[in-house]
Amino acid sequence: MVVKKKELDIDVVEAARQRIKNIFSNNLPVHMSLSGGKDSIVLASLVYDLALAGEIDKSLLNVRYIDEEAMFDEIEEIVREWRLKFLTIGVKFDWYCIEVKHYNCFNQLTNDESFICWDSTRKENWVRPMPEFAITSHPLLKARQETYQDFLTRISAGGITINGVRVSESIQRLNAMGKRTAHDTAFPIYDWKDHDVWLYIKEHNLAFPETYIALYQVGTRKNLLRISQFFSIDTAKVLVKLSETYPDLMDRVIKREPNAYLASLYWDSEMFRRAKTKTTKSNVADETPRDWRSEVFEFMAKPENQENRKREIAKIRNLIVKFSYCFKDRHWHDAYQILVAGDPKLRSVRGLMNTIVGTRELDEVKASENG
Repeated sequence: MVVKKKELDIDVVEAARQRIKNIFSNNLPVHMSLSGGKDSIVLASLVYDLALAGEIDKSLLNVRYIDEEAMFDEIEEIVREWRLKFLTIGVKFDWYCIEVKHYNCFNQLTNDESFICWDSTRKENWVRPMPEFAITSHPLLKARQETYQDFLTRISAGGITINGVRVSESIQRLNAMGKRTAHDTAFPIYDWKDHDVWLYIKEHNLAFPETYIALYQVGTRKNLLRISQFFSIDTAKVLVKLSETYPDLMDRVIKREPNAYLASLYWDSEMFRRAKTKTTKSNVADETPRDWRSEVFEFMAKPENQENRKREIAKIRNLIVKFSYCFKDRHWHDAYQILVAGDPKLRSVRGLMNTIVGTRELDEVKASENG
């Protein structure tokens, strides 16, 4: 599907404000998902200012925060501030600390969403204390059986959900948004770039988690500055580095998830998708380039991998059948990393597919020009 881009005669801030006003003009309940990250902070600021100015009907608004337990303390502080601000102007704010299934990248044996947030059977090991005002149950919640996304979808029926998703963060998001046909979710800042977000935060003097600064200081690129639950692949691979900034972090994480010690041992390995494709000057004479294509097929052929990586292998095999003729060495490398690290939500598989298809189209254009 071709995604068309159109330039507007207004800036992204004004465009977002207009979208938010249009959403509220439907006179339907509006559920705003808040995460405490930079994008949701910007969205919260836009909505709050419009509500305060009386440009939207705040009685339609319900702000929701799903507390994932294994999060930085700063996130809780930021969300507490926004909770107080919205409650002060009469907006309902639901802070959920519920037992839902969550992906745990340290569970390499099953590699599924097996971590239970706020596990009532392990209260003594919680990463953080539960806020005293938190909502811990709901009639529509299937506790310990579903993800919070499933729960939110169910309780948001009949209204419009808005969140801070932006398409510039990944090609998968861009393509997925271009294919959307449902009208129950809106993305007011979908077209914002990273610099738009940070500029808005600076100009409006918004508090934000300083974990972003710590991530940048340990070498994370600006376009990859994301804060996730500790057991997601994005955060897990930098936990060791961040422990220099947060001295007690690893102790608390390991107490909750003993297998988190794997990050200390293997954070720079294929387990966290950091297999190196190039040799350094110091070892170039001793290191033989790896044959990623052969390693992909060897991995898929092992019986134990066929069980533990069943979905990933099926998807990678399908890509090979369709596009192997245009696979380059970096594609085989990425496929191998996906198989080793696991990809239960298949996000990396979709990213690889988009990369391959994009490469094929570019090659076809070059061929036609040369022909």
